[in-house]
Amino acid sequence: MQLQDILYSQGFGTRRVCAGLIQQGLVEVYEPNLALAPVKYTQAATEFEADGLRFRVQGVDWPYADKAYILLHKPTGTECSQKPSTYPSIYTLLPAPLRQRPQKGAVQGVQAVGRLDQDTTGLLLLTDDGKFIHRMSSPRHHLPKVYEVTVKHPLDERQVSRLLDGVVLDDDP
Repeated sequence: MQLQDILYSQGFGTRRVCAGLIQQGLVEVYEPNLALAPVKYTQAATEFEADGLRFRVQGVDWPYADKAYILLHKPTGTECSQKPSTYPSIYTLLPAPLRQRPQKGAVQGVQAVGRLDQDTTGLLLLTDDGKFIHRMSSPRHHLPKVYEVTVKHPLDERQVSRLLDGVVLDDDP
């Protein structure tokens, strides 16, 4: 695969932008079985085996990944939305290449598998693997989910019973 196509597939911009990064000497590749120092390439069409490739763009190391899978600890005061309404989006916490990874017929970049509201902290899984997202989140697959919760005030048995019966959210119109 050409180096410019590798950078494009990883979210570093359009093919033209990626070619420009390479031509400006801003891309280095770690050669397998050679010294630990990366080698600078200035020819965008240079061919590489993408699997297992490690490279550096503008001084930052990146491993090639066909699909991205990220674990993110979501802080309070952030929304799990590409178009947040009140709070900043969790996507602003990610480096640009992860937000810009190209997708065919879908929103660019990684997407959250599930959601947490703006007041909730916790571990989120993000990926650009659409089939994986569907398997993990579609009700058709009946994937059991376990939520571990810490509450500010102790819960009594009646409150626990009501929670176990299910909660209907009365969202704003």
